[in-house]
Amino acid sequence: MRSSVRFGAAAVLAPLVLALVPGVATAAPPVEWETCAGSATGECATIEVPIDWADPAEGSFQLAIGRLPARDQSKRIGVLFVAPGGPGGSGIDQYVLNPGIPEDSPLRERFDIVSFDQRGVKRSNEVRCTQELLDQRPAEFPETEAEYQQLLDYNRRLGEDCRELTGAVFDHVDTASVVRDIDAIRAALGEEKLSFYGASYGTQVGQQYAELFGGRVRAMTIDSNMDHSITSGAKYIETASADLEGSFHAFADWCARTPDCALNGKSVRRVWTEVHAKAEAGQLPVTAEELRGELMSGMYSPEKQWFPLAARLAELADGTGPLAPAGEPKGETGQNSYQAIWCQDWKWQVSGIGELRRYAERANRVAPYTRISPFWSDVTSCLGWPAEVRNPQHRLDVRDAPKILLTKAKYDVATPRAWNYEVARQLRNSALLEYDGIGHGQFRRSTCVREHVENYLVSLKTPAPGARCAAVWPTAPSATAEADVVRPTH
Repeated sequence: MRSSVRFGAAAVLAPLVLALVPGVATAAPPVEWETCAGSATGECATIEVPIDWADPAEGSFQLAIGRLPARDQSKRIGVLFVAPGGPGGSGIDQYVLNPGIPEDSPLRERFDIVSFDQRGVKRSNEVRCTQELLDQRPAEFPETEAEYQQLLDYNRRLGEDCRELTGAVFDHVDTASVVRDIDAIRAALGEEKLSFYGASYGTQVGQQYAELFGGRVRAMTIDSNMDHSITSGAKYIETASADLEGSFHAFADWCARTPDCALNGKSVRRVWTEVHAKAEAGQLPVTAEELRGELMSGMYSPEKQWFPLAARLAELADGTGPLAPAGEPKGETGQNSYQAIWCQDWKWQVSGIGELRRYAERANRVAPYTRISPFWSDVTSCLGWPAEVRNPQHRLDVRDAPKILLTKAKYDVATPRAWNYEVARQLRNSALLEYDGIGHGQFRRSTCVREHVENYLVSLKTPAPGARCAAVWPTAPSATAEADVVRPTH
């Protein structure tokens, strides 16, 4: 069961709101934790926060939070707040009910690991929409004016449906609101400062927390970074496509030198080109777009996915490849947290189908093998979306935060290298740790990266300038190989 700290709305919320104002000492009500259902060690609770931080009188809702207490309370440093990816990932599922921070990590010994289901996600007033309408989502990049107009109309209808089924929180799921929720959690826990770790979309949460509440940060690691300063849809899609291409070439070269790779001894580039051409011609049980989605998914974690990906391509080349795995049974409504959150953070100025075609052409030039990244939908899914963009793109202005540690990979299909370098430039006081391998979320990819991150979060000592971690390449199939196709997220 979950216990809740009920602040209430309007006047009842005043103690919380005042507790978040610098220089005001009013304390928020304490959190009352209970053991999470299905967990031996995780603790869960809820706190009540405003729907609209700019107007608390509009109402409030229950924000779900979770905690793993530090293993050694005598050496406890404080709270390490961990922001999940997505947007739409459940921090409670990933970091409280499951060991998102490894059990043998010194972070588990020295910190209370705290996370949440952010507003609009799972236990925190999840964004829900009619499943039948979700199933009508356009699957292909629009190529004609008629398809472009159908896309805009679909996005508008879907957004209005989601608003009706979700309620008032639907219009307030932007990341700026999310970081104010995190500071409400800090206040409710009675912590003067937080340490922070965020990967993927969680890095945008961290960046903006540092902007608004830098003086309340003890230490921050942001791993595989979003660049929320990109205003050009063309640049967004091009950079994502470039890292998909780079990851693919690394995969092809790895296979050529790895005897147990199913395509060893063959030209992976030629096999991919032929398989992709067959998919485009309708000669395979998957479309070309679905095939590129499988390739992209395979680039997230090479140690788990590259051996199964090579086997899948070998089967498709031989004409024996099965359909992509079927999804779970669906109900009358489905969650749509990603799109709702995303489209309140990103405003895209697209003049019409001609401009979108130019985006695709630019992507295909930088990625002649893998073509346009499936993350083109991060642009097109927001065109016509009916919610206000409350947290539009901007360059970072972080002034009061301590030194921030960034980590990045050589190629990362979800948060490309170009984004990470740009964020490092925007953060005046930061250290950049580079991993020379492929994948997304470097804390999980490399023991070297993990040790640097752990050492920094515990001791506040950042890696030396120019620090790098060597690539780790898979040498044998993983016992936890991920052959299933999943929808990529940040």
